[in-house]
Amino acid sequence: MRIRCFHTALSFLWIALILAGHSLAADPVSPYTRTVVDMSGKTVKIPQVINRIVITCQGGASHEISVLGCADKIVAQPAMRSFPQLLKIYPRFRNIPDAGSFDAVNVEHIMTLKPDIVVASVTSMQGNKKIESLGIPVVTVSTGRADVDRLLKEFAMMGKILGKEKRAEALVQYWNDYLSLMQKRISTVSGVRKKKVFYTSSGSGFTVERELGWGHHFITASGGINVSKDLKFGGEVTPEQLLIWNPDVVITRNNKITRLSNSAVRDNPRLKQLRAVKANTVYRCPTGAFWWDRPSPEAILGIMWLAKTLYPEAMGDIDLKRETMSFYKIFYRYVLTDIEYDTFFSEAY
Repeated sequence: MRIRCFHTALSFLWIALILAGHSLAADPVSPYTRTVVDMSGKTVKIPQVINRIVITCQGGASHEISVLGCADKIVAQPAMRSFPQLLKIYPRFRNIPDAGSFDAVNVEHIMTLKPDIVVASVTSMQGNKKIESLGIPVVTVSTGRADVDRLLKEFAMMGKILGKEKRAEALVQYWNDYLSLMQKRISTVSGVRKKKVFYTSSGSGFTVERELGWGHHFITASGGINVSKDLKFGGEVTPEQLLIWNPDVVITRNNKITRLSNSAVRDNPRLKQLRAVKANTVYRCPTGAFWWDRPSPEAILGIMWLAKTLYPEAMGDIDLKRETMSFYKIFYRYVLTDIEYDTFFSEAY
């Protein structure tokens, strides 16, 4: 009797184990096998392997992913017509779809693209929530709300997401090496000789950022003094205020939608006594594969350009053309021509 009970119990045990094994095998394996902390500080579950990426922000995210060797994984992004050099390097970007940007996203279109992740802006909370409601992981990037340290952390984060940690490390190391080099050169310039800079961030008038955004860090990393740094709320600046600040240099954006032309500064009769106008030191920031005055992997070249513009003697041993061509070869894996380089400085670009 005891033997029969033992065999009966053993049979039930095997049945239970078989059923348990069957249940485990039948359960779907979760694709979310790792986590990443994005630039909003949120922990996001993402697939182990990323093959399809939708981008819904117009910052440097496309450029980050591209220099890390994963441009082919982007299946949708805002149009890149403003960046003809980027389209030369990656011709497929001409034809990939646009699923919307920031809060104006097309969730139905995003669903049909079946992305593994969506890369979005920290500023587009409403649009990001719509995408997350589809069950798609959303990883946020800074899109302008960054300083240098934060941007370098973003590069490292993107490297982790894409499994390109070594390439991200090389990019961060490049930045750190050249920032250190420039700091050494600029340290030879005394405080009384530091150049005061006014940067027009956007708009048809003299407009500054509403917070100490990338424009401020662009100036300070180049060794300049941002004359508008104490303007708490940003926005429009009057010619009278500009004359009070009296900057040595004025930098205007090369964004065709929001840029202020150099002639609007140089030919303004109310600014004829401005130091930058009198010295003819009003410059439009160059544009390579991305705007050099906005955060992206290529922004280090913009910092070099501004440092050389402000302090040509201290920065005399840094050849911007050579460094730009080297950067493109290393990170874009593209041989930049002399003609292409020259277009970066064209006002018609």
